[in-house]
Amino acid sequence: MNISAAQIKNLKAAVATGLRSFYRPPILTCSEYADANFYMSSESSYTEGKWESLPFQIGILNAMGNDQITTLNLMKSARVGYTKMLMANGAYKVEHKKRNVLVYQPRDGQAKTFMKKHVETAIRDVPAWRKLAPWLGRKHKDSTLEDKIFSNGKTFMVRGGTAAANYREISTDDVIYDELAGFDESIEHEGNATSLGDTRVELSMFPKSIRGSTPKVLGTCQMEKACSESPHFFKFHLPCPHCGELQELRWGGADESFGIKWLRDSNGNQDPSTAYYLCEHCACCIENNQLDDMELDPRAIWICENTGIRTTDYIDFYDADGNDITTPANVSIHIWSGYNSLNSWAKLVTEFYKAKGDREKMQTFVNTKLGLPWDNDNGERLEWEELARRREMYPDNKLPNWVVYLTAGIDTQDDRYEGRVWGWGPGKELCLVDRFILNGDPASQVLLDKVSERLQKSYIRADGVRLELGIVAWDSGGHYADTVYSMSKKLGVMKVIPVKGANVYGKPIANFPRKKSRKGVYLTEVGTDNAKELIMSMLRIAPDPHVRKPGAIHLPLNESICDDAELQQLTSERKIPKRRNGRLVYRWDEQGRRNEALDCLVYALAALYIAQERFGIDLEKLAKTTVAANDSDNDENEQDTAQTEPNKPHSESRSDSTNSWLGDTGTGGWL
Repeated sequence: MNISAAQIKNLKAAVATGLRSFYRPPILTCSEYADANFYMSSESSYTEGKWESLPFQIGILNAMGNDQITTLNLMKSARVGYTKMLMANGAYKVEHKKRNVLVYQPRDGQAKTFMKKHVETAIRDVPAWRKLAPWLGRKHKDSTLEDKIFSNGKTFMVRGGTAAANYREISTDDVIYDELAGFDESIEHEGNATSLGDTRVELSMFPKSIRGSTPKVLGTCQMEKACSESPHFFKFHLPCPHCGELQELRWGGADESFGIKWLRDSNGNQDPSTAYYLCEHCACCIENNQLDDMELDPRAIWICENTGIRTTDYIDFYDADGNDITTPANVSIHIWSGYNSLNSWAKLVTEFYKAKGDREKMQTFVNTKLGLPWDNDNGERLEWEELARRREMYPDNKLPNWVVYLTAGIDTQDDRYEGRVWGWGPGKELCLVDRFILNGDPASQVLLDKVSERLQKSYIRADGVRLELGIVAWDSGGHYADTVYSMSKKLGVMKVIPVKGANVYGKPIANFPRKKSRKGVYLTEVGTDNAKELIMSMLRIAPDPHVRKPGAIHLPLNESICDDAELQQLTSERKIPKRRNGRLVYRWDEQGRRNEALDCLVYALAALYIAQERFGIDLEKLAKTTVAANDSDNDENEQDTAQTEPNKPHSESRSDSTNSWLGDTGTGGWL
């Protein structure tokens, strides 16, 4: 039987038609799909044209498209292309994966605008999506401001988030909360948006909850809270083009040794156009035009700051040793505009200066440019320059007359001992008296003898009264605990107290034990967080050399004792917000800065508490006793000046009974 060419052609067409129903296009990742299909519409984009994923956007798009990641939280700044990524994900899910998508906006008006400006224009300009919309450009029951129903049976829905009714009787595969921080904390008293909306995907084979937003105020921000509830918080780490070390990009700051920096012009004015990035590892300058190469470098990687889990593309995950691990179901990501090579660092610096000095504008900068929640405690930070302006000359370079008791704090480092001596007056008014930094092997007898010598030093007040050192609190943490215990027993277990920082927040400043430890010393826990809280409040009291202010801290205008480094260390720590069991708490953290001066003050404060609580030292009574002793000496001088050496302060030749009640305890006093 002869078969004509026309018959063969018809047969091929029939077979092709029959097989078409079995055809499945190759599964693409969301970023691959976006690069192949997505288009940026003129009505909703800064620049119209074909989409091309930036390096950091590849991972975020893949996280949106990865079915194994069921919850994705994205805390972001502006200018990272988030809305465009949402629409690319929408097209990917509806057209490529044949899923239903539901987007919630904080308000009904925002929902309508989003549908008109972003959804309808994307359907029009993305060819693969447009083929599924036969109703495009005309009124149709399948095309409303709430729902777009496509020819493949899938629906793209947009709802406002204020009404509880909008969270009912809807089934979807993806539920997306755009600008989560803008939603009401409770939707008509029925729960928050995510708890209500996530029920809409419970019956899906591939449930997905995407939450994204620029954050708002720390502690009340729903975006920050959502991220904190995830065990995984990823940040993009880039290799330095000079040393190759990985680091996340951070804004930094004036007192940070890394981050975005800039220079001054010839007139001494700040010049944002010179902005560059200072590597935290090698302190080399990274130019803005090197950012693309850093992000495209195969070593660039997303690292979870909580668990150390790593991924390059949010498709494959592995641990710090390179072993493959299961894809985490709940993932949080932080990204900010410093990573966007289309937005220069110079422009960020310019915007920073526009906001500087205005609290509301600075909050906007932190939220929308850095992608971080605003910490209301930011405005209360004390800077070291302010302390530098407060420094004062002590009378005759001696102790102020109001000082009645001395304590010391010693910090143990691997290659040195650092100590500070502080003088105390009534009301816990205090002044920095002395500083020593002794380098060497902490276990060597030579270095320990030097420390012992410094602890035996005495100090003279302006009125001639000589004070010896009272309680000494010596850090016993680290590898040299036994050495510190030995020095305590050698110099006096009631005088030199080994201390260690308490790991539990809320501990007393000094928890002096009732009995000696097995090592034969009074090892004392120090509540470092409480101590630092008190110290920072005291540092905010402006001291006056002529007026007594309880709690005020006086600092000497003496570079050998109190230079810029000392002040920087005193103010090195910040209260860092952390969530514990769903509650926002603050913990002190030096964030890698040197803080020996602050630690020594913490120990010296603990030493005072030990002296007061264990040995009954009363600063107010001690001040009165000192005055009475001086008055008695003055009376004696008036009666018999011939018996006193003319150039020797008579207070140095006081009767032994004046200090006997202190001398018995070994806790110090005046000589």
